[in-house]
Parts: sequence; C-alpha cells; structure tokens
Amino acid sequence: MRSLFFLSLLLGMHHLRAQQYSILIREGHIIDPKNHIDAVMDLAIDKGKIVKLAKHIDGDAVQVVNAKGLYVTPGLIDLHAHVFFGTQPDHYLSDGLEALPPDGFTFRVGVTTVVDAGGAGWKNFSIFKKNIIDHSKTRVLCMLNVIGEGMRGGAYEQNANDMEPKMIATLAKENLGLIVGIKVAHYQGHDWRAVDSAVAAGKLAGIPVMIDFGGSKPALSLEELFMKHLRPGDIFTHSFGNLSPTREPIVDEATGKLRAFVWEARKRGIFFDVGFGGISFRYSQAIPAIKQGFLPSSISTDLHSGSMNNAMKDQLNVMSAFMAMGMAFPDLIRASTITPAQEIKREDLGHLSIGAVADIAILNIREGSFGFYDYTGYRITGNKKLECAMTIRDGRIVYDLNGIAYPIYPPSSKK
Repeated sequence: MRSLFFLSLLLGMHHLRAQQYSILIREGHIIDPKNHIDAVMDLAIDKGKIVKLAKHIDGDAVQVVNAKGLYVTPGLIDLHAHVFFGTQPDHYLSDGLEALPPDGFTFRVGVTTVVDAGGAGWKNFSIFKKNIIDHSKTRVLCMLNVIGEGMRGGAYEQNANDMEPKMIATLAKENLGLIVGIKVAHYQGHDWRAVDSAVAAGKLAGIPVMIDFGGSKPALSLEELFMKHLRPGDIFTHSFGNLSPTREPIVDEATGKLRAFVWEARKRGIFFDVGFGGISFRYSQAIPAIKQGFLPSSISTDLHSGSMNNAMKDQLNVMSAFMAMGMAFPDLIRASTITPAQEIKREDLGHLSIGAVADIAILNIREGSFGFYDYTGYRITGNKKLECAMTIRDGRIVYDLNGIAYPIYPPSSKK
C-alpha cells in the first residue's frame, strides 16, 4: 500500500511539473484594442505574464478558466479615483474617511489599476505610499496634487503659497512610473496659478497634468485653458459636468452643440476624461456630445464614498451608462484600458500583448432593463449591463464571481 501511495504522489508531482501554464483561459471573446483583436481565442498565462494567444491552445495548466460566452479584456484602468483612505476625520480625500481602500472596490469590477487623482501632495505622499500603495493588491498609481497638503479640503486647497513646482517635480522624478501626473482640483481663485504651477511641474518631471477645473466666479475661460495653458497630452476631467456659473460646460445647452474650441482642443492633443463623481456628470452634456461623435478619451469613476453610493456606483456601471448612450463595446474597452495607459505614459499596461503583465478582466454582458441616472435625477434606460465574472492581477485570480476556474484554488495555494 505504501508503494502505491508514493507512486501516486510521484505521478501527481510529475503532472504538476509537466503543466505548461499557470492559467489557461479557454474560448473567451478577446477584446484588445491596442492589438486590434476582436475574436474568440484561448489565452495562456505563466509566471505572471501573457505567454500565448491562439484560436486553440493545447497543453495543461494549473487552473483552466471556461470563458465561453464571456469577454476577455485587459485589466481595466480607473484613471480618476480617490483611494488615499485614512482615519483623519478632517482630511477629506487626503488620508481621510471619504476616500476608499482600493482592494474593496476594484477587483470586483475588473479594475486592476487605479490612479488616485490628487489625494496626496508632495508633503504627504510618503504616507500614501506607505499606507496604501505598498499594502494594496490593486496596482495603485498617483496623480500628485499641485497643493502640498493634497486634497485635504477647505482653506488648505486654496493656499496658492503651497504650490511648489520644483518640490512636486523632484518627488515625481524620484517616483516615475508611480507618480504618473499632477492634479489640479478645487482651487477657486480667479487666476491661473494652480494650472500654471501644475504645468510647470509637469514640464520639469515629464508627466501630464489632470485638470479638475471650476469654482471661480466668474468662470475662467475653457478655451483659454485648452489653447493657452495646457499642453498636448494633458487631461481635462469631469468633461461631461455642468457646474455653471463656476465652470463653462463643453456643450452649449441652449443650442445642444459642442463648442467648436472643444474639437480644436482634441485635435491639439488634449484628453477628455469622464470622472463621473458625485456632481460632475450630467446627461444633458454627455448625450448631445456623444450624438455629435465626441466620445470620452477615458472612462473613470471619481470613486469616493459619496459617488459609489449614488449615481456613479463603479467603473462597470459608468461603462454601461455609456453603452446605453450608444458607445460601442470595443470603444468602451479602449477608453478603459489602453487610452488611459497612454495618458499616464504607462503603455506597459492596458493590453494583452505577449510578454505583458497578466492583468485581465473577464466580463459578462447581462441583458434586461437597467436604469442609469445622474445627480440631477435624470434617468436613461439600457438593455445591457456589464458584470465582472473574473479578475486576474499579475497572473493570479483575485476575483471569481461564479467559480469558473478549475480548480477554483490552485493546489499550491494556502487555504
């Protein structure tokens, strides 16, 4: 009996050694806009990397995923979120209670990379890195706030003396790839100091700026922002908001027409990000813009405790809303993967190329009747809604909604 036991054990060990891949995804409909793939294929992963894509892949794997009838895409990138969670009751989105710990709100909706948009400034980035970035399974990147105190709220965000382009750029250059941009948010002065300070730091560090523009009375000119202050490659977020009279909208709601200079800004190389948020998205802006062929460059959530429990909810809900407005599914994936990666100069992400890190979302499109609304209460309906079936981060299954991996847990995993 003992000899039979050891023989079976050796055969089992041999079987494990003979397995070619760590994960083999079978018969999924792969959507990879960067590589122009839109077809049913198999995909193999090993040692955290994508190693093969083909119509059919032979060979064994530690785990096999049956993705038939599902869509396999690069891991989603949420370009605008607030994940500098902390315990300080008066710190808003900078080590405060209204930001959210990323891992609880990313993998379940296919997001593998999240960019914190301005929660941390140069004064407290080290806390953000130590407490959140270094302890999250989600890949957490940072848009450093132009204000040294970060997005602490109130008077802190109005302190023009706390804008230090050289300090910002020095820290950004020391953390290139991790600090991927500079964020302007909530500054209400009727001047260009916040924007120009951010752009100055961006030039020194070689990274883009993201502008959350508004709050000034009277409103500063969007045309001047796009044409005279921002550079090609910079990012305008909350693109479909209407915060009049403190910020001009991109669509003239009296005529329903997209302002001509917005088209020119896009031609110039300005990116337009959604940043849905709590009060930063209105269908009265998005619907006419999309009907006129103006699609967002990137789809993002502006995730925080207020938006997630209100109209926004999560990345897939925002994508589903844009699908209900007529945006094609491959365009949704492009705006949630490779384009945001390009915006932050992290083109190692957002695609399924051979050798790329195995960050993958497996999505289901549910059919039914679904409602999507904005903070004004305006509601649209759609007959499709996205749902995450599985998320793979760095070659490991981190979320499996219905247990479609076999075995569900790899033999070497610790229970």
